[in-house]
Amino acid sequence: MDNDHREEMETEEESFADLFERSQKDAGRLEPGAKVEATVLQIAKDWIFLDTGRKGEGVLDIKELLDADGNLSVKVGDKVTAWFVSSRNNEMRFTTKLGGGGSHSAGNAQLGEAYAAGIPVQGVVEKEVKGGFEVKVAGSRAFCPFSQIALRRVEDTAALLGKQMSFKITEYSEKGRNIVLSHRALLEEELQQQKDALKETLNVGDRVKGTVTSLRDFGAFVSIGAVEGLLPVSEVAWARVNHVSEVLSVGQEVEVVVKGIDWEKNRISFSLKDTLADPWEEAASAFPEGSYQNGKVARLTPFGAFVTLASGVDGLIHISKLGAGKRIQHPKEVLSEGQEVEVKVESVDREAKKISLALASVSRAAEEQAQSMDAYKKTVAEAPKGMGTLGDLLKAKLKG
Repeated sequence: MDNDHREEMETEEESFADLFERSQKDAGRLEPGAKVEATVLQIAKDWIFLDTGRKGEGVLDIKELLDADGNLSVKVGDKVTAWFVSSRNNEMRFTTKLGGGGSHSAGNAQLGEAYAAGIPVQGVVEKEVKGGFEVKVAGSRAFCPFSQIALRRVEDTAALLGKQMSFKITEYSEKGRNIVLSHRALLEEELQQQKDALKETLNVGDRVKGTVTSLRDFGAFVSIGAVEGLLPVSEVAWARVNHVSEVLSVGQEVEVVVKGIDWEKNRISFSLKDTLADPWEEAASAFPEGSYQNGKVARLTPFGAFVTLASGVDGLIHISKLGAGKRIQHPKEVLSEGQEVEVKVESVDREAKKISLALASVSRAAEEQAQSMDAYKKTVAEAPKGMGTLGDLLKAKLKG
């Protein structure tokens, strides 16, 4: 190999090494507006130093993390959410918010930078105007529409006046004379992050805590933070529930079981009754076959009457057992809803959750008739021979 060819190959190898090293550095490069989770490494007089997991030192103005009383709200080792602003001399500048004090021109420069980079800004809701709110941010006045102040419609708008909130700049024009804000956009981003986290952890069968957000004829909607799911009326309790308002109220905290998940259609279903003891587990021992029980007629149907024996446990008296031997067209000819009745348990199927019942009065009459017949048969069987035929015995009995 001649010297010229060797030098050319060495040059190519050096160039490749340089390119590889540069690509490794660029792989961790942040674009302005990038959101990071950083760890507090050191706290100085004016700056907080951050570990972002990348090459270079991250710094944050300490004033951003002081509370209303001037006390620092973080300590070394804490995690903070910040947005990348710029990089200079291998030092990365971050912010948790923009829109503090300062001059109007300096504030405008900040807002323009925040709009371009998608960095949230802090503002104070000053007054309600036509269509929304006037917000003061970084020395400038901005507008936030009613629809962008929260995820849902705000009824008490006066409660927002004077409140400091975070916003995303959705429109910035005319050198800062036209600024439109959205608080809702930040809430939606946060919810999406929580939802993405739930996709990784939430499973059918999980028990979760939630809050009832609304009631409907068909059930209740329950929020578990980032997502809402439906609690059907059939899953509210083991007992029959006509309307969820009988059991639940808006704002109530509940523990539910996840029954179904469909992330594509954004649907989650819950069950409240699955967190409660199944009354049918003890049905066989609580209502043994042949026993007499007291209950209340829950509802009447063309084929029979359902009688509630205990909360969540109903038995059926078939229409054929309601007429005391006479044919009836509907159970309402004999019973009425809400009526207290005594019944006899004829059979229990715990697996199918079915109990067959009969009216106690009809059952007792049948039992008494059967007992009389058995006693008479016994008398006949024990009678001495030669006393005549069965007809003779009956005649003798009638004469007696």
